[in-house]
Amino acid sequence: MIHIKENKCDFCGTCVAVCPVDAIEMAEAELKIIHETCIDCDICVWICPIDVLENQNVIGSEVSND
Repeated sequence: MIHIKENKCDFCGTCVAVCPVDAIEMAEAELKIIHETCIDCDICVWICPIDVLENQNVIGSEVSND
């Protein structure tokens, strides 16, 4: 699930423009992730120039070498 890490979004619109399923909206100086639509592709996370977005599914996960 994509999460807005901090309230530091500068509303550049880059994440909105690259989302392949239109799961990000900006309205009245607020960024909103539509979780029902989001496919967790992480494109918005990678493209954000100020690192405001993160995928909570991978936070704290560890890679196992088993």
